[in-house]
Amino acid sequence: MLICPRRVRPVLPLYSHLTQRHSTNSYLSTMTTSDFKGHCPIGDFDINKAHAVISNDPEKIYNEYQYLRQECPLIYTSQYGGYWIMSRYEDVKRAALDSETYISSVKAVVPSDPRGIRRPPLNFDAPAHTPFRTALERTLKPSRIRRLAEPLQRHAETELAPLLATGRGDISAQFGANYVARVETEWLNLDPDVAPKLATTAAAWLNAWRMQDGETVTANSMKMYQIARDLLADRRANPRDAEEDPASSLLLETDPEGNPLSEEHLVGCLRQSLVVGVVAPPILIGSICKHLAEDKNLQKRLREDESLIPAALEEFLRLYSPYRGFARTVSKEVHLHGQTIRPREPITLNYTSANRDPEIFESPEEFILHRENIAMHLGFGRGRHRCVGMPLARLAVETVIKVLLRSTRDFEVEGPLQYSRMPELGIISCPMRFS
Repeated sequence: MLICPRRVRPVLPLYSHLTQRHSTNSYLSTMTTSDFKGHCPIGDFDINKAHAVISNDPEKIYNEYQYLRQECPLIYTSQYGGYWIMSRYEDVKRAALDSETYISSVKAVVPSDPRGIRRPPLNFDAPAHTPFRTALERTLKPSRIRRLAEPLQRHAETELAPLLATGRGDISAQFGANYVARVETEWLNLDPDVAPKLATTAAAWLNAWRMQDGETVTANSMKMYQIARDLLADRRANPRDAEEDPASSLLLETDPEGNPLSEEHLVGCLRQSLVVGVVAPPILIGSICKHLAEDKNLQKRLREDESLIPAALEEFLRLYSPYRGFARTVSKEVHLHGQTIRPREPITLNYTSANRDPEIFESPEEFILHRENIAMHLGFGRGRHRCVGMPLARLAVETVIKVLLRSTRDFEVEGPLQYSRMPELGIISCPMRFS
């Protein structure tokens, strides 16, 4: 039942040996119904043992995504409790835009929080999620983003200084983790002393979540919940301009029936806000810095002409999208590519794979500055659950690129890289040498 239908496309060289050993028909004829789950009809490829679901190595995963897009654009794996992988651009975009069919309130990430806790707006559907998004978006208007530019540059310079002083350091786990915590404190108007605590707590929480260590997740999550509770209590007593302060903005909103938002959900939204901004940016920063360390010509061009950096950032967002496990379930049966997805069965909208789909992006594995259709990338998702912090994330990472290039003559990767587990994809530790 869960076999992918064979499509009339060439098999990639990576898996060409499978068709030499088995013809599709003869292979299928030897399989029983119980064999179907987790297999494609090309030789002995087994999605449950594939790099796409068990590996952390981006190059191996990207390579396998090519195969899945061509031969198995929708496939089920029993890993992480079982979920569908949707890998083609058009399918992913269509699902992201159809929030009535593809819902977020059952499961929004694979793997999920091991404790099953659900927080707005990520785990809510419209209309319940709308007041939370409205409140957060109110604080991310262009005028606020412009005012954040100077403090973010200052934080980037401050956090980069220790690495430059010694000539080396980890641009992801050291600089990136500390810098994004500073970004969060600026956006949320937290006491500056909170930033170091947030950086260490969020890192410990994230590593435990990736390992599905529920006890450690809970211990560090409670610390972040306390930060959120303290913040909300202060804003109740000392409200600020709603366009400048997320907690104050949330306190103005009501639910679809006109009632004040519950304390639990307000705290949950602030707790969610603390986390989302510290997960993806260090991964993206590491991937960008590795790319620039290897592409000296591009590094030189961006250093000499900063006006090229925004365009370069968009291509980096396409090429190194840091999520592979954002998920939905369906509100009704969905029939796609000969398969049937049933309600409560998780589907990952694989933005990483979609952004390398050759049907949309020419030479998708290459970095192409000023790519004509770069605005089509799904680095921030699409639809009602598109990343609410998108303007801040762009500013934060663009600032890093500028400060790094201004502060150095060159830089190299120095030492082994470490890569993220599901649901992210990319570099979480990138030791570098600076000159």
